[in-house]
Amino acid sequence: MGWTLARLGLGRLGWLVLALAASLAPLAGTAQQVRAEAVASGLAHPWAVAFLEGGRFLVSEREGRLRVVEPDGRIGPPVAGVPQVASGGQGGLLDVVLDSGFAERRTVFFCFSEPGAGGSTTALARARLSPDRARLEDVRVIFRQQPRVASQLHFGCRIVEAPDGHLFLTLGERFTRRQDAQRLDNHLGKVVRVTKDGAAAPGNPFVGRPGALPEIWSLGHRNGQGATIGPGQRLWMHEHGPQGGDEINLPEAGRNYGWPVITHGENYGGGPIGEGLTAKAGLEQPVHFWVPSIAPSGMAFLTSDRYGPALRGNLFVGSLKFTHLARLELADGKVVREQRLLEGVGRVRDVRQGPDGLLYLLTDAPDGRLLRLLPR
Repeated sequence: MGWTLARLGLGRLGWLVLALAASLAPLAGTAQQVRAEAVASGLAHPWAVAFLEGGRFLVSEREGRLRVVEPDGRIGPPVAGVPQVASGGQGGLLDVVLDSGFAERRTVFFCFSEPGAGGSTTALARARLSPDRARLEDVRVIFRQQPRVASQLHFGCRIVEAPDGHLFLTLGERFTRRQDAQRLDNHLGKVVRVTKDGAAAPGNPFVGRPGALPEIWSLGHRNGQGATIGPGQRLWMHEHGPQGGDEINLPEAGRNYGWPVITHGENYGGGPIGEGLTAKAGLEQPVHFWVPSIAPSGMAFLTSDRYGPALRGNLFVGSLKFTHLARLELADGKVVREQRLLEGVGRVRDVRQGPDGLLYLLTDAPDGRLLRLLPR
């Protein structure tokens, strides 16, 4: 595709912008089905939200704090016991999720940029939240991305518990090491699949292969900041492209998703990446991509009927760049329609469905907000 568009003289991004605009044009008059209600404000660059008992929320702040937000919006003091984080650039305390057995064991998993000799790394930790929600106990780092890199960019760091109880973790290629996303001797630009103790999960595709790290599930990723379990109990994720080319992918065992060999984006400031290819044999195509980039973060499938049956099964993705919530309609595993909701709501960092069946958002700002989406 890249060489054909170049011959036509418009450039790959120009044509893709025109194609995307045409595909979205029929949505121009679509009514908005949700409205935002502030649950809490005054959160410092919140990154992830999890749902605690009694209508409370557990929110991570990028600078290295966990907060409990009460149902009435009151923000509690920092939860004690969070390890030191490498806060700066895109790094800090990032995703947090509750274990599926949280009600019995009170286990939480969180990932963060961990400082150390030679640079920082994306670390995955587990801990027990005390019954009074005041502190983390028995904190233990169970997995560290290798190698460490002297960079403040592209940590990835979304955690998803699979139906079999193992954990998926998205890992960025740290920006300066993008070629390593194609190599199996490191964790850069990968999705890994580990047990709840951090070991390589049984059945991983590269276990026993010489020179390959056994935790790797899929490769060729750039910087995944959204992931969730979707239809068919499959893992869905999205990842930031460079200048254009944000992608939605369905990572499967052993598959290569192409970065930086193929991409629908360009170098910052213009110019092709590598050979300027958008497809190549043996490399997977995205389910969906955006040109220009929306800078996606957060990702959730709606499984409830709280907004009416038409939205059930839709995929919702936050946009940091254009400050909206993208609603994606699917058919046969493909995106067939996209709508922008809540335009101007803020830099959407996280999107989750709560136990009440409603969607919740976090906006990334010094005075960030936790929002509840209500049907109109």
